[in-house]
Amino acid sequence: MTQSQTTHPIRIGVQLQPQHTTYQSFADAVRRSEDLGVNSIWNWDHFFPLYGDPQGNHFEGWTLLAAMATLTQRAEIGCLVTCNTYRNPALLSDMAKTIDHISNGRLILGIGAGWFERDYTEYGYEFGTAGSRLAALEQSLQIIRHRWEVDVPKPVRTIPILVGGGGEKKTLRITAQYANMWHSFADPATYRHKIEVLDSWCAEIGRNPQEIEHAVGAPRSADATELDAYVKSGATHFILGMSEPWDFGAVAKLAKWRNERYG
Repeated sequence: MTQSQTTHPIRIGVQLQPQHTTYQSFADAVRRSEDLGVNSIWNWDHFFPLYGDPQGNHFEGWTLLAAMATLTQRAEIGCLVTCNTYRNPALLSDMAKTIDHISNGRLILGIGAGWFERDYTEYGYEFGTAGSRLAALEQSLQIIRHRWEVDVPKPVRTIPILVGGGGEKKTLRITAQYANMWHSFADPATYRHKIEVLDSWCAEIGRNPQEIEHAVGAPRSADATELDAYVKSGATHFILGMSEPWDFGAVAKLAKWRNERYG
């Protein structure tokens, strides 16, 4: 058993990708996912579909989060992940705090440096470089945390920050410095290695690594043995991504695995 497992229960989530769907279908999927017992429900932060018809239906992530806050009662909600440079950080802090209040303290601020160039070019944002986007992410996290301290009303709870990405020199350092959760996509062996790098950054800055929950993109086809391998690698929060047609059978299967193995 890894150290992380001693402090974080095994949790499951679903990322409902807001592409190629209608609002009515998306809202129904949010409700059904909560009914199936997931711990977290996520969307993503893009302006166009990432796959399928590039001109297909697509909805904006943060306005959807406000709706998701009212569609749910128990599950935590968030963007997996917010693109930092699409919004002024002080504004984003206020948006997050507002949804934290709407949801009565169930928002997770998922955030990353951004990468989908089409969003930038079509919406008039400067794409920059990976380095410039990561530098902006670190600066924004400082501003966001400061605004939560000084603006009123205060957040309902200390809003958890999830950083997405696996870059070992910058992203995992930023995660160690600012995040309560980390999310990445990797096979179990690579995932374990990333956690070791994250832990080393925590040691360098004097952070307790057990304070950071480890989330992973759960492969839709993963069986119990593979999921257990991720647990042994240090994963504690499994997030299943899907677009319409929604695969609620996969959600139910993941919930059954969690309940039988770790419930």
